[in-house]
Amino acid sequence: QVQLVESGGGLVQAGGSLRLSCAASGRTFSTYTLGWFRQAPGKEREFLAAIDWSGGSIYYANSVKGRFTMSRDTAKNTVYLQMNSLKPEDTAVYYCAAHWNVHEVLAGKNDLDYWGKGTLVTVSS
Repeated sequence: QVQLVESGGGLVQAGGSLRLSCAASGRTFSTYTLGWFRQAPGKEREFLAAIDWSGGSIYYANSVKGRFTMSRDTAKNTVYLQMNSLKPEDTAVYYCAAHWNVHEVLAGKNDLDYWGKGTLVTVSS
């Protein structure tokens, strides 16, 4: 059974940092792209970053470029999202997803193959 399990969310003050983790299990992800998304209350889900599991190419949304950094540890089957200089508007549930098609991940399609259940990030002002 494929599982993506996010962790690392919590409450942080504006200007602070958090590192989210997404542990993947249940299949080989070597041909997959893993992505980070978020959804704030009352807003649509937003693509943040993605990484090609085998080659390591990384893509970022303009809204987080320079503040967020995505990385992977292939030995641990885990991807990370380092978030710095957090703002109250970064408050959201953060999800990771895995899908075979990098373009569909970047487009934030709803029907990506696998989704985690999310982890809540709250940034106080």
